Amino acid sequence: MKQKMVTTERDCKARLVPAGNPTVIPEGEFVNITQELGGNYTVTWRGNMYRIDGTDAGAIGRKAMTLSFDAPEDGNISEQQVWDALETIFDPEIPINLVSLGLIYKVEIDQGTGSVNIDMTLTAPGCGMGPVLVGDVEYRVAMVPHVKNVNVELVFDPAWSRDMMSEEAQLEAGLFF
Repeated sequence: MKQKMVTTERDCKARLVPAGNPTVIPEGEFVNITQELGGNYTVTWRGNMYRIDGTDAGAIGRKAMTLSFDAPEDGNISEQQVWDALETIFDPEIPINLVSLGLIYKVEIDQGTGSVNIDMTLTAPGCGMGPVLVGDVEYRVAMVPHVKNVNVELVFDPAWSRDMMSEEAQLEAGLFF
């Protein structure tokens, strides 16, 4: 993608890459969009790289991704909605979602506390985008109705391999011959 300079149209939530620390880029700031993958945006601002979630894309003049769920009438967290939220999160280097990549190992819901506990891995233990991906998971799963806390644990046992990918993801990544 050719880099594009834009001005923030409103205050914009962002996370520092690769640390994942949250910040707000104020309205009226110049940012340079360096990457658009999986509905998220990587920008540079004041010499640092940041990730902007697709749900906040309107702040940089892009079409915002809409992620909304009907609240279950029973007041419980819907496990299907949690999985649906996870499927909207894409690896920052390849446009395949984390579920299809096989990076989500476990989802546990504690209805009593409103907590969602997720075990996930990375394609490589040394992946510098780990904190950003964890932030993506926390941000999107927190949009599911009745979720009060999202706890993400990075685990590396078992080690991820391409065999954990769905067949569709393997096809998309060009791993089938």
